[in-house]
Amino acid sequence: MAKKRAIEEVEASTTDNGVQKTKKKKTKKGKWTNKQRVLVFCSRGISHRARHLMLDIQTLLPHSKSETKLDRKDKLFVVNEVCEMKNCNKCVFFEMRKGQDLFMWFSCTPHGPSAKFLVENVHTMDELKLTGNSLKGSRPILSFDQHFDETAHNSLLKEMFTQIFSTPCYHPKSKPFIDHILSFSIEDNRIWFRNFQIVEEDGSLLEIGPRFVLNLIRVFEGSFGGSTLYENPHYQSPNEYRRMIRKQAAQRYRDRVESRQALEDRREANKNIPNDIYDVDNVFHTITQSDIDIAKARERAKKM
Repeated sequence: MAKKRAIEEVEASTTDNGVQKTKKKKTKKGKWTNKQRVLVFCSRGISHRARHLMLDIQTLLPHSKSETKLDRKDKLFVVNEVCEMKNCNKCVFFEMRKGQDLFMWFSCTPHGPSAKFLVENVHTMDELKLTGNSLKGSRPILSFDQHFDETAHNSLLKEMFTQIFSTPCYHPKSKPFIDHILSFSIEDNRIWFRNFQIVEEDGSLLEIGPRFVLNLIRVFEGSFGGSTLYENPHYQSPNEYRRMIRKQAAQRYRDRVESRQALEDRREANKNIPNDIYDVDNVFHTITQSDIDIAKARERAKKM
């Protein structure tokens, strides 16, 4: 990062009345050298929640640019041309399937690499009603979990997130303040994103939003395509998950039908059993003298 340069402006040492003026020092802002620009846009057909999430990401990144929605008929490699026209070397692209499955692409255009994620548990700034607040355009502190350094693909994702979400120093739209933290943590084979405001110097935090969970699908060598560098073995597509839920519901229905049919079969089988009052009374009835007399009479009747 460039250092601040001090420029001295020297005025006339003497004036008409003979009074000498002192030198004035003017501090000029440093040079903007990190030319990272991020294009944040989406395809047509996304839901309102996904659109609000995209706008929240644009708010968090003062070095981002926007673009009109991409037609769903176009191939994804067209995004590289859009980034070239917008003079952007990073891209965050939102894509929705079936009106309910949101996918997010992080790409380093035009040569890659790129990563595709399934976005889960989306909560935007508007719906959370959180008390935190931060200055728009301020620079964030990026906090990464220690698990990012354990595997190669997580280290690659960490570098991509650092280049995309870190605001360049001396960017014209950025503010010279650091008042919020972007947290990336790995739990349950997913990346959890949180945004916190730094309230006090002692480190107390308040969550601002947005919050979402990224489920990694694949890491590609190129930008929006190419050979696969890593494929998540724990990933389960939304279609397979919904199919499993429907299968479990159908199995529960079959179990209820089978249990009901078994009950009817038992009732039909019990209809043919003869009802003998003495078989039941022998269990709960106390033997009296009359019972003994009846039993003896039966024995004598059998002998005769």
